[in-house]
Amino acid sequence: MSSRVWAFLVPFFSVIIALLVAAVVIIAIGQNPFIAYKAMIEGAFGNLQALADTIIKTTPLILTGLSVGFGFRAGLFNIGAEGQMIIGAIFATVVGINMRGIPPTLAIPVTMLAGMIGGALWAAISGYLKAKTGAHEVVTTIMLNWIATYISSYLITGPLAVGSGTPKSPEIAPSAKLPPIVTVGALEMTSGIAISIIAAIVMYIILEKTKTGYEVKATGFNPYAAEYGGINISKNIVMCMAISGALAGLAGALEVMGLHHRFLGTLSGGKGFDGISIALIGQNHPIGIIFASFLIASLRTGSSNMQFVGVPKHIVTIIQGIVIFLVAADRIVKTLLKAKKVRK
Repeated sequence: MSSRVWAFLVPFFSVIIALLVAAVVIIAIGQNPFIAYKAMIEGAFGNLQALADTIIKTTPLILTGLSVGFGFRAGLFNIGAEGQMIIGAIFATVVGINMRGIPPTLAIPVTMLAGMIGGALWAAISGYLKAKTGAHEVVTTIMLNWIATYISSYLITGPLAVGSGTPKSPEIAPSAKLPPIVTVGALEMTSGIAISIIAAIVMYIILEKTKTGYEVKATGFNPYAAEYGGINISKNIVMCMAISGALAGLAGALEVMGLHHRFLGTLSGGKGFDGISIALIGQNHPIGIIFASFLIASLRTGSSNMQFVGVPKHIVTIIQGIVIFLVAADRIVKTLLKAKKVRK
């Protein structure tokens, strides 16, 4: 089978195997897996509110998955999407607060652009250090995650603090908020999901249809051969990290503009780290990342409903972990599928 077919089959069968293993765990704790999975599906898709909640959770995951996936394609392990998302959200908040009196047609794109610039600048630091000094991006992006976390804590308890209780910034201007497409109860589903999907399509076009994409992939496959072929490796490393950071920064901006309308200390909530697992499940392909993000968001949304039938929501963490393990060790799934084919 071709690599493209395997790229689809491995994640698909990994999910099935993970659900079967999780079913054994559910039986072991004395519950019925059919009832548990029925509750999970109803929690994720059972009504319009559940579906809207799933789509809202999918939006930032697509962008952080794209962020990590783009780095992977260039041979870079960008583990700093969490910090880049935080800095992007801070930039978008600061700009969004000052958009009062500006029409939405200008305020919305400017605020989004501010978030992307914030994430790009933050990621470019790691790219520059790797290109000029050889500092490994895993170490520098981890450190930058911590720095971003402490900067955000300082800002929302100091210069940007407003009110009492949970640390938070002032609300951004109404013109900088993404207008809701669907409102169900207290949930507002905005155009953020469309923006995320457009970002995935743009990433696909860049990677597959442009000279820049060719250079990015060549750098990822073999940097020495790429350099011998005339590709500027240092420039590509900095550029790839900046693009990767811009995607994570956009995730932070959309969380501010479409969901919270202000910066909160818990805004990122580990979504940047989720991008690593999503990129792996999606095989670093933009379209695969969309489906992987929807899968993870569905599991997260549905897990809350599983608790009502007596199954801990942490079962979902087991499912996610097994899927990531099997996708990373894809030879296991390939061996199982080939063995089945031989028996036939």
